[in-house]
Order: sequence, then C-alpha cells, then structure tokens
Amino acid sequence: MANANKRIVFLVDMQSFYASIEKAANPQLRNQPIVVAGDPERRSGVVLAACPIAKSYGVVTAEALWQAQQKCRNLVVVRPRMDMYIRISMQITQIFEAFTDKVEPYSIDEQFLDVTGSVHLFGDALQMAAQIRRRVWLETGINCRVGIGENKVLAKMACDNFAKKREEGVFWLKREELADTLWKLPIEKLFGVGSRMKRHFHRMGVYQIRQLAELAPTVLTRRFGVNGEVLWRTAQGLDDSPVSLNTYDTQKGIGHHMTLPRDYHTGAEIKVVLLELCEEVCRRARSKELMGSVLSVGCRGADFDVMTGFGRQMKLEEQTNDAMTLYEAAACLFDRHWQETPVRSIGVTLGQLVPDNVLQLNLFTDNHKRRSLAHAMDDIRTRYGQDAILRAASLLGAGQAKERARKIGGHYK
Repeated sequence: MANANKRIVFLVDMQSFYASIEKAANPQLRNQPIVVAGDPERRSGVVLAACPIAKSYGVVTAEALWQAQQKCRNLVVVRPRMDMYIRISMQITQIFEAFTDKVEPYSIDEQFLDVTGSVHLFGDALQMAAQIRRRVWLETGINCRVGIGENKVLAKMACDNFAKKREEGVFWLKREELADTLWKLPIEKLFGVGSRMKRHFHRMGVYQIRQLAELAPTVLTRRFGVNGEVLWRTAQGLDDSPVSLNTYDTQKGIGHHMTLPRDYHTGAEIKVVLLELCEEVCRRARSKELMGSVLSVGCRGADFDVMTGFGRQMKLEEQTNDAMTLYEAAACLFDRHWQETPVRSIGVTLGQLVPDNVLQLNLFTDNHKRRSLAHAMDDIRTRYGQDAILRAASLLGAGQAKERARKIGGHYK
C-alpha cells in the first residue's frame, strides 16, 4: 500500500508512436518492418519512428533513411502525416482525462498524469496503469508503457529504463528501492545526462548513477553550477515540480528553426531563409499578442565531424514583433558571426516577451503603419493559407516558405 502522503505520478509513453499509428491505420503493415521518415531526396530523409520489427534489424530513430534501408532491405517507408498524429495524441489525452484531471503533455507521445487523488477508484497504481494501457490499445491500436513514481522525474526514469524493457509495460520506481534499481545503471541512463555530460562524469571517475548519488552535492555545484545540484537531486529521486495543465503557459521565447534541403553557401541565400524565419516568429508573437526585446540567431555547419556555426543573441533597441525590424537585427548579428562556412540549419528566437498592447513611438519609422500591415498579412494567411501572401524574396530558389506551408512540424500534413 502506497504511503498516503506520497504522490503517485505516471509517465505514459506511446511505443513507436508514428509507426504504431500507421500500422493501426493499415493492417497490411502490421507484420512488416516499417519506419516513418521524411523525403529521402531531401535532407529530411531521416527516420522519425521505427516499429519494433524494424528496430530488431538495428534501425534507430534519427538515423539517415539510407542507413536504415541498408540494415533492413525489405523496410517499408511511410511518409509522416503530422495532422493525424496530432489528432490521435489529443484523443489519447482525452482517454487520460477519464482517469485524472491532472494531465500534462510532455511531448506528442508522452504525458504525465498525477493520479494521487483518483487511483483508489481503479484499484491500485499497477491496476490503474494496466487499465490505461488496455483502453489506449482498444481505442487507438497503440501500445503504451507506464512509468510510476512519487514525482515526475522518477516516473520518467521508470518508463525509460524499466517499463519499456518489460513485457507488461509497467514499472514502479520507488525512492526507497533506488539502490537496487536505478543506482545500478550506467550514468548516461540518468535523466538529464547526455553524451557531453557523460564524458564529464567519466573524467571524474563517475560511471554509475550510484557514484553520483553518493557524491556531496557541493562537489557537483562547484563543477557544474546549479545543474550539478539538479542532477544530484535527480539521482536521489527528488523532484517537487507539479503535474500541471499550465506548465507551458508562460512562454519565455518564440522561435523557429529550419533544416535546409541543401547546404547554403552564400550570405544572400541564407538571408532569404533568415527573413522567412523572422516573418514566422513575428507572426506567432502577434498571434499571442506578445513582443520581445532579445533576439537569438543560431546556425549549424554542414559537416558534423567538424563542428561549425554559432549561436548568439543581442538586445534590441525596442520591443518588437515586426518582421523587418527583427530581420534587420538578425542580418546584422548573422554578418557579425558567420564565418562563411556552409550552413545546414538556422534558427531565430525572440525572447524577453511582454504584452504587445504598448506601441513605441518612433520619429523615423511609422510603427503604427507597420503594425497594421502585419496584421493585414496575418488575416490573409489565416483565411487563405500560409502561402497566400509571401515576400518576393521567398520566390527565389533559396526560399522555403511555400514548401513549409505544406507541412506541420516540418513534415507533410
């Protein structure tokens, strides 16, 4: 019986979400190795999801499609249908809401549930998890796994490290049992430890989560700052963050990032995309009635083995959600830091957001006219589509706006 004072939190993860949806929609694919992937003729030809059969051949998410096809010669490639995936994700959220009113989406295929107040209606936590898995399967044809813990970080690690490896698809990670479960795992299995942090820990002689948990938190704070204490708390299974519908309501920045279909070599063609990114960022800001005063621009080079590119930010002279104002600053920042190396991807973010109900007066720029024009363009795009009105630069060969208008989340609808 669980301690009455402890929360009970689930992290529910959909197995091979995109691939599972495609198999549910087309029963002929059920026993075939399939991947959901972008266009192999473009740089977006990477594996977004692989079914368990494909994974048995060694196919992994995020690898190039041609590599996956070499591993599995009879691989079935399905183009992503993001509108359908989003719709089913929302359907699954509604299923969860029948079990608890505290549901927090973590990603399109993962959601946190705080079931502390409702678990008694469905038996215990393990019985409730089994009922959730059964209902998701019956209504969507998707297999899900459930990690259980007294907080979000334990539930997440329970799912990633244990539930996904068990036939029953459920695991309860308890703080009092960490020495016999989580602490036996290698350090990279700790939530928040990526490949770079793994190397840092290895240089410190820390190879197991147990070794990290047994360190004094001050040692980690001195070396890694506040992130060191966060990782120590994670290893101890400590997390006070609530499961909340409002977790993502306070937006700190609005950004847009694009992977280019080919390597862009000249400043002129890169700036076409830079303008399109500024246009999209400002459109989103206006839709939320926000404007910002900090601009961030980042790009990544074309060679993964020799890392090039940059990430820089600057304070704007005034708060804005005007595309040309943002672009002029972004182009300046880009010119200052670009080393004339090929660019594979580029992104723009507008930060330090505030409500846009204040209009800054300017003797040299008619901000009111610019704002009216921008809102008129927004209205046209809302009514007739994102490519109904474009800047002339987007019609150049480097432009991506028309292509992007056909997609959701970077993939075809």
